[in-house]
Amino acid sequence: MLSWTRTAVATGETTDALGPAPIGYIAYHADGRMMASVFRRDRPEPRADGWTESEKARLFDDMLAYVATYEIEEGRVVHHVEGAWNPVWQGLLSRPFTLAGDRLVISGAPGTDPVTGEEVVYRMEFRKV
Repeated sequence: MLSWTRTAVATGETTDALGPAPIGYIAYHADGRMMASVFRRDRPEPRADGWTESEKARLFDDMLAYVATYEIEEGRVVHHVEGAWNPVWQGLLSRPFTLAGDRLVISGAPGTDPVTGEEVVYRMEFRKV
């Protein structure tokens, strides 16, 4: 992952969705399955005594992970999410995308930010590795 931004529909303000330089991968397989995992790069170090409930919630909010089948339809990638870190994402996710050289950009469809509840447009950019 190169970047992940969110633009609030109400205000137009654009911010990093998981801080600067998130770490993550999205993989599309020839059999029609895909997976995505993205994490905030500055996650806390493990603690010997474990995390508090609020720290665990923050760890949950600082990531994205899901598995799905997928199909391509007229400039859109459609993910049929089978399992996700956040159950709200299960079901159908249809997103416009562009693919140029080794760059994949998925963006353009409004969604709900699971942390703030705001309507946002996410923009995710990946480089093929």
